[in-house]
Amino acid sequence: MAKVINKNAAGIDIASNLHYVAVSPEKSTTPVRSFKGFTRDLHELANWLVSLSIETVAMESTGSYWYHLYTILLDYGIEVYLVNAYHVKNVPGRKTDVLDAQWLQELHANGYLTACFQPDNLTRELRTYVRLRKQIIRDMAKETQHMQKAMVCMNIKLHDVINDINGETGSKIVNAILAGERNPLVLSQLRHHRIKCTEETLIKSLEGNWREEQLFCLQMARDRYRELEQHLRKVDEASERVVKLLASPEVEEVKVPYRPSKNKQPIFNVSQLLYNAYGVDVTEIYGYKQTTALTVFSEIGPNVKEKFTTVKQFLSWLNLVPDNKISGGKVLSSKVRKRKNQAGQAFREAANGLWNAKNPFGDYLRSKKSKSGSGQAIVATAKKIATIFYKMVTEKIAFDPYIIDGNRENYLRSRVNHLSKTIQKLNLELDGYL
Repeated sequence: MAKVINKNAAGIDIASNLHYVAVSPEKSTTPVRSFKGFTRDLHELANWLVSLSIETVAMESTGSYWYHLYTILLDYGIEVYLVNAYHVKNVPGRKTDVLDAQWLQELHANGYLTACFQPDNLTRELRTYVRLRKQIIRDMAKETQHMQKAMVCMNIKLHDVINDINGETGSKIVNAILAGERNPLVLSQLRHHRIKCTEETLIKSLEGNWREEQLFCLQMARDRYRELEQHLRKVDEASERVVKLLASPEVEEVKVPYRPSKNKQPIFNVSQLLYNAYGVDVTEIYGYKQTTALTVFSEIGPNVKEKFTTVKQFLSWLNLVPDNKISGGKVLSSKVRKRKNQAGQAFREAANGLWNAKNPFGDYLRSKKSKSGSGQAIVATAKKIATIFYKMVTEKIAFDPYIIDGNRENYLRSRVNHLSKTIQKLNLELDGYL
């Protein structure tokens, strides 16, 4: 029989409108009670636990139903363990909510559960804004597709000859169309001088069948896109306000240059504000753009060392390490577990943008792909970026691509060998032509 470590532990099975709470039979004659999901009932639940001297509670992170109860229990001074459902899978036969709550209480009382990472309130607020920002960008992409579809239905090929119909040239032409201009020659005069397509090609792309219903659809999509642009700006302003509040007073003020870019990057100097929080410029990491940096910061907050005492814990939480299954001394499986993690996904996106990069990370990514495939290469490179990020923010050191193992000499030697083989191959091809 397992030793009971904490008799003042409870377990809660979370549902959308009904919560089952289990305590030790020694605490109450009714060790399992149910409470509805209304705010008044959640306070009643918390008062009942306090009356029984319950100090700690374990509950599964089921959807978003746990959030309100989680915050209320914290207000009542109760320690809350939000646990991963994967770690508390029911044994055969436990198929009811009551048994689920009792099973959670038993595991928690015996010390078998570990709490999931939870950010502080300010970081949680920033996380909400950044995730909303991503949703707005996805909605903007949908509206862009609606605009393209309306033009396709009129046989207008504008999006085939310019890269972005929401860019300077595309916006001017679409606005002119919606204002009533139909002459392709006049519309083509709105092109920017850096547009690669010729004027003749642009004129041909603007010759179509103007239909009122499709023009109406184009107008609606364009209006929604512009409205979403305003929403994006408001979200960025809210995010900037919170990031400023998370600045560390111990960090010496250093001017970090603002690197403005397109592609819907934040409108404020993310590099500067994150330097004020971390004490280092993490956006110097190859592939680590401002949007990526803001996403990671909103997920983990400024106090990385307090939340993750070792880099192994950090990488495991990011889901960038294999889930090894070993039996009989043999590795049966070493795949990365399928699990959603916004910060881990941000590091993967940073790695995925390095395929054509002429730097050590790009070389590492391509080398890994040749050995293990693109999927494993992205995970391995993301792990490398995350490791360097952890060392930078915890040890307050500047970015160095060789910060992990210091193998700059080996890297340069491998580059020399690779270039030598390329030269030999080209010389052989040249000899074949002579």
